[in-house]
Amino acid sequence: MTADDSYGRLDDDDYPAYTMGRAAEMLGTTQGFLRAIGEARLITPLRSEGGHRRYSRYQLRIAARARELVDQGTPIEAACRIIVLEDQLEEAQRMNAEYRRAATSASPPATPPASP
Repeated sequence: MTADDSYGRLDDDDYPAYTMGRAAEMLGTTQGFLRAIGEARLITPLRSEGGHRRYSRYQLRIAARARELVDQGTPIEAACRIIVLEDQLEEAQRMNAEYRRAATSASPPATPPASP
């Protein structure tokens, strides 16, 4: 990958740009917390060639939500499940909106009543 390729990925939410240490620092949490949500399969960090965990901005947003719930007293396993369910609900709502738009555009136009 050239330097130009790397710069093009700076805006990519899925690019694994952050090391575990940097991710934990950004979130104000511990590396153990990141390992725990990884073990709970909430996020799966990519691995560098050397085997080190690397996190994307998208994964950091998910981890931040998990930390928020845990800070409110929710057990980590429950927090992970809540986040998965929130994500599924959001996706279902998005799909419903798409289906409604498609149904509306596919409906034949209303015809005026016949005059006597």
